[in-house]
Amino acid sequence: MIIAIPDVLTAQQVTDARQQMDSAEWIDGRVTAGHQSSRTKDNVQLPEGTPLARKLGDMIIAALEHSPLFVSAALPLKIFPPLFNRYGSGQSFGIHVDNAVRQIRGTLHRVRTDLSATLFLSAPEEYDGGELIVEDTYGPHSVKLPAGHMVLYPASSLHKVQPITRGARVASFFWIQSMIRGDAERTILFDMDQAIQRLNRDSPNHPSAVQLTGVYHNLLRRWAEV
Repeated sequence: MIIAIPDVLTAQQVTDARQQMDSAEWIDGRVTAGHQSSRTKDNVQLPEGTPLARKLGDMIIAALEHSPLFVSAALPLKIFPPLFNRYGSGQSFGIHVDNAVRQIRGTLHRVRTDLSATLFLSAPEEYDGGELIVEDTYGPHSVKLPAGHMVLYPASSLHKVQPITRGARVASFFWIQSMIRGDAERTILFDMDQAIQRLNRDSPNHPSAVQLTGVYHNLLRRWAEV
């Protein structure tokens, strides 16, 4: 399941973040790449674990906690501290798959990467190219969202970032360990949750809503790993 999460950050939050990032030190993005992906990765990143990266990451996680659509789609158990990258003219990231497990720097804590997230911090008109291409069984999907919007997709997907031909693409990227390991089961629960919400909105107090909510939670109880 590939899903766009709109308005994770406000326009003011994006502006404030970009102003702070513009004056920050950036390093070679291959520092967080695995053996294979380092061969095709060409970008720069904010150093992981710096005060600025932690501050901006905390802001993103706090915003996600108030996004019902994100919670419904991801059913998050753990969120890897957000990282930040920038692609300038000619830079790209070739086809790759994310590592299955990421260790949080400076700790013994590990996150199983069930879901990948890209939160766009540049408006589409600021740059040409730079589309995130995510492949699934239906073929490649091209993603280029407004600043403050985020895309969520299975971390098992092959994906790449197209070369930048003008401007710069700035984004945050991170991973989520879901309570539901499998994408198919998460999709079923997401579809059911969205249907229950529509039923409650369109037909308040409909008796089927309670029954369907019970089915949802029974499936969650059966599949969840907490």
